Amino acid sequence: MSEHKKQKTIGSFFELGSTNAAEALSYSGLDYIIIDTEHGPFAEEKVMELIRACKLGKLSPFVRIKEISRASVLRMLDIGAEAIVVPCVETVKQVKDLVKWGKYPPLGERGFFYGRAAAYGFGDFCSPLDLYFTRSNEGAMLIPQCETLGCLENIEEIAFMDGVDGIFVGPYDLSIALGKPGDFKTDEFRQAIENILAACKRAGKAAMIYAANVETAIDQLELGFDSVAVGTDIAFLVNSYKSMLKALKGALG
Repeated sequence: MSEHKKQKTIGSFFELGSTNAAEALSYSGLDYIIIDTEHGPFAEEKVMELIRACKLGKLSPFVRIKEISRASVLRMLDIGAEAIVVPCVETVKQVKDLVKWGKYPPLGERGFFYGRAAAYGFGDFCSPLDLYFTRSNEGAMLIPQCETLGCLENIEEIAFMDGVDGIFVGPYDLSIALGKPGDFKTDEFRQAIENILAACKRAGKAAMIYAANVETAIDQLELGFDSVAVGTDIAFLVNSYKSMLKALKGALG
């Protein structure tokens, strides 16, 4: 996963829930999808099937967990999530817990298990254990979301924390936290983005953000973000059909 830190990458949020859709997107050229268990209805068994479908092509399966808990982190890593995106981070203590639950020693205290991500213990990379721990720690990113005032106020300490691999900005929730819902042009919002980008750059961590459309994504990449998750699969599907219908109906008069 280290390549995600070295070059600009493009992803999208996955909400449809179909393994066929996940497999099809694996051939799209996207770098990753974020399987959304925060707002989506997907439990671990379903997510595991979606992860397996992603791996049929060259698509990295990221998972946004539903809550900050040991079970949410551990189970998604065991079934093969290549990154955990963590919503609603408020405190440094929460991020310390995330690292404790999500990284093996010496970074954390992740519970040991040869699950699907470890080929059930039959992979060549599974031993010796210290090497397996290192590969696991490097191969699965922990990415707190900066979308609350608490996270924003502590962004420097969070970004520099060992075991944190990047920061994902939720612009809508962040704008709500700043008192101007959906307004991304306020001085407060722009300053917040500058502070997040600066902290990530100084810490050498990936700076990621959600973009509702291509134009916004371009602006964010030019601003300095390393990665942008553009829209949702549902939005792309509906907009594509709407565009097709508009063109056909226009041609037919």
